[in-house]
Amino acid sequence: MNNQASDEVTIDLLELAKVILSKIWIVIICAVVGAAAGFTYTKFFMPDKYQASSMIYIYTKTTSVTSLADLQIGSALSVDFQTIAKTREVVDAVREELGVNYSYEDLAGRITVESPANSRILKITVVDTDPVMAANLSNSLSNQLRLRVAAIMDTDAPSIVSRAVVPSNPVGPSAVKNGCIGCLLLVFLAVGILTVIYITDDTIKSEEDVNKYLGLNVIAAVPTVPSLSKVGSGKGKA
Repeated sequence: MNNQASDEVTIDLLELAKVILSKIWIVIICAVVGAAAGFTYTKFFMPDKYQASSMIYIYTKTTSVTSLADLQIGSALSVDFQTIAKTREVVDAVREELGVNYSYEDLAGRITVESPANSRILKITVVDTDPVMAANLSNSLSNQLRLRVAAIMDTDAPSIVSRAVVPSNPVGPSAVKNGCIGCLLLVFLAVGILTVIYITDDTIKSEEDVNKYLGLNVIAAVPTVPSLSKVGSGKGKA
């Protein structure tokens, strides 16, 4: 019984593959349309995004790095700084300093704070559709983070290692990537529709379908005969 069930599944998959191959032109058209739509929409309707990064040193001028304990403290501080950078106090201070109308949630979503491995430097990256604004936001965030950390820890403000510069090239979105995504989406949609049509189609097309759907054996099959008019016209041409 298990072997029979397995054979039936294999036959169904083969039949489905034949159906899809017979309609491969539909799949190809969907692939071309999806790729063109994704590429065109990205190129002409999605604004370019620019990113700018600044860096600060997590130790202050009064911090002594003389032992392993200090180095471990530095690793913990980098995590604390990453958390503080996205607090409402720091983000709202940036909004007020630059006079931007971004909401807290919107601006916080544009910020990425990371510490390179085995480093005591914090990298603050901001993404924006305006390259100048991206650099200003990153620099302002670094400054406000320094001031906030100094207030919390009651110590000197950390030093700025590098200030953000205005980026000249966008980092996204990628028209090629979105074109590929559009292509795949429409291909999957086309294959899905063809699969549904195949599964729901229970019309009789061959002797095998009679046994499959009706459970009856075919006694005889009548071949298709050309109409007399076609036969006559063929003889006349000969």
